[in-house]
Amino acid sequence: MSSTLDGGCHCGAIRYRVTGAPELVELCHCESCRKSIGSPLAAWAAFSHDKFELLTGHLKEHQSSQTVTRSFCSSCGTSLTLVDRRFAQEIYITIASLDQAEALPPHFHIWRSQRLSWLETADSLPRYRCFKSDGIVEE
Repeated sequence: MSSTLDGGCHCGAIRYRVTGAPELVELCHCESCRKSIGSPLAAWAAFSHDKFELLTGHLKEHQSSQTVTRSFCSSCGTSLTLVDRRFAQEIYITIASLDQAEALPPHFHIWRSQRLSWLETADSLPRYRCFKSDGIVEE
């Protein structure tokens, strides 16, 4: 994996850079992510805040729950980041917004308890009912 990855929004107004290895790379099935991104699941990579640098543009923020603030491009709507106060040391970036999204394959699924019933994934990644830290793995 590259030690530096660049990404940005669809229209190019926002560009960012992350350095180093991510803390985690996950596929999230929670309803909040699905509604915010407009997709059956969201692919996230978490980095320490000091590993994230906004290069151009300004992130528009939206508080989607008591603990979660999401950012996006106000011009094209691309979802870009998520910060959760429960995991305050990390910033999550949408993997699909990376120029080289292939560089960060996911390690596991979270919030499978909220998965859409018609979505099945054909991979062998671990699946957690909620957060990975909860330690409850689905069979």
